[in-house]
Amino acid sequence: MNLAFPLFPESASTAAARVDALFFFLIAVCGLVTLLIACLIVYFCVRYRRRSEDEIPPPVGPNYALEAAWIGIPLVIFMVIFFWGAYVYFHAFSRSDEALDVYVVGKQWMWKFQHPGGQREINQLHIPAGRVVKLTMASQDVIHSFFVPDFRIHRDVLPNRYTTVWFEATKPGSYHLFCSQYCGAQHSGMVGEAIVMKPSDYEAWLNGGGEGALASKGEKLFAQLACNTCHTGDARAHAPLLEGLFNSPTLLKSGETVTADENYLRESILNPQAKIVAGYQPIMPTFQGQIDEEQLFQLIAYIKSLSAGRRQLPPVSSPTGPQPSPVGGALPSQSATSPPNATPTPAENRGQKP
Repeated sequence: MNLAFPLFPESASTAAARVDALFFFLIAVCGLVTLLIACLIVYFCVRYRRRSEDEIPPPVGPNYALEAAWIGIPLVIFMVIFFWGAYVYFHAFSRSDEALDVYVVGKQWMWKFQHPGGQREINQLHIPAGRVVKLTMASQDVIHSFFVPDFRIHRDVLPNRYTTVWFEATKPGSYHLFCSQYCGAQHSGMVGEAIVMKPSDYEAWLNGGGEGALASKGEKLFAQLACNTCHTGDARAHAPLLEGLFNSPTLLKSGETVTADENYLRESILNPQAKIVAGYQPIMPTFQGQIDEEQLFQLIAYIKSLSAGRRQLPPVSSPTGPQPSPVGGALPSQSATSPPNATPTPAENRGQKP
């Protein structure tokens, strides 16, 4: 049995080299400053020691060159650290439209993962090597923190909002993942593994099983909750058009413009009164307590698919036309301000989103 422990985690992502370079630079700077201070202390103790009881030190005037040096040199070093750290940070959190979406739910005391194809995992995350992966994460209870040392990624997972992180694994293998935020009595047991696979092996794993695409499950839930009674996408609609909504600018009743990202969609589902879309009335009820975090991910995946694939909203089963139901639609709803036979243009539809 090999009992040797590596000094540093393995470098298994594209971010690892950047993070390590900055880390070693900080270690070198701190080590050199510590050594310099220690040497100066010893030198000053010897050079300026008191040699007799009657000795009086001579007066010392200001040394402007020395003062400029100990202000200017640390400023340069700190600015290098700042810009270098900003570069590493922005690279770690830069968005990629080609990223593989994986949805993560942290709960006491496990990690739950959902893949776009419907595959679900607990405490295991299968991902392909050489492809950017985007994790969209939420907590079902308390604050957790998703940490994979070998990938050099670390991100808090919070209740009531989404956090995201991007990374690209480079080496197939199995890597430890942890919760690095104390989250309760069994915090130390909230561990798992990230399994990086060759692209061909990953495709084979995807084909090995699934419960249906995440967006398809979201579509079924969308109809089950009667969201399609308001979000009909036609002249009878009581709520904004969802097709093309995701990540687009949305004008609110307050005059503010926001981006319809994951956090906005989540808030509109759970607290529809928070941001009312211009031209619509706040008649949608909340789904707080009716759906869990995994179902929220399914609904959001479905809304995102309406933008990506221009899919159509499911038909309304009621023959009498859409009515505000007790369970409402998935986003803020509208008062009918257009004539019954008027058909909004695509531009008008895109301008009135939740």
